[in-house]
Amino acid sequence: PALPPPQQECLRPARPPYSYSALIAMAIHSAPGRRRTLSQIYQYVAENFPFYKKSKAGWQNSIRHNLSLNDCFKKVPRDEDDPGKGNYWTLDPNCEKMFDNGNFRRRRKRR
Repeated sequence: PALPPPQQECLRPARPPYSYSALIAMAIHSAPGRRRTLSQIYQYVAENFPFYKKSKAGWQNSIRHNLSLNDCFKKVPRDEDDPGKGNYWTLDPNCEKMFDNGNFRRRRKRR
């Protein structure tokens, strides 16, 4: 008979079927005022997708990469009366429709 898979394989949650852009958009979309700081985005992803709770470095790097390269994400400076670190990130209004109906799944590549 076949051997059971290694124990750790059974315990590791599956990778969610979402792109990093989609994870960021969900985080921003669900926030009051539709804006979050980088650390709040990390927090949202880790809390809502156990897959990302364990390993930090790789996916957080990808999140930063997506925020800076994807035109859908806009950096907004903090208000004077809002102490703390870092800017806020928001969704460009033109990109909201990319994620309407809560459709955050990965886009299929066109052939």
